[in-house]
Amino acid sequence: MQGKKNCQLVEVFKTEQGIVYQCNRQNMFCLEFSGVSSFFKITDFLDFIKKVNKIDIEAMASSTSPGSDIAILMPHYTERCFVLTMTDVLKLRELLSGAKFMLQLNSMIFQCLSNPVS
Repeated sequence: MQGKKNCQLVEVFKTEQGIVYQCNRQNMFCLEFSGVSSFFKITDFLDFIKKVNKIDIEAMASSTSPGSDIAILMPHYTERCFVLTMTDVLKLRELLSGAKFMLQLNSMIFQCLSNPVS
């Protein structure tokens, strides 16, 4: 993706499995997971979070058919295909949920600071 070099990445959330960065200059997020970086526009990042959360872990665990324990996600406008085991899905959910929470918290704090109580 063009413009990655112009990014000033700010850490949003980090786990042992990965990290999410935000680049305000490019209005993008960088997801580092399993040693690979993927850049997302804001709307695509939020859409990716929804897709990860929709993966049915229970169905993956209970099915005996070949390949049922693997989820494949191909996010829009990225150069990466995610091939995830059940463990990977849980680890990615933890990372993305933490990042989403931190973004919401940051937004609430900004709102409170810009609208002080009289």
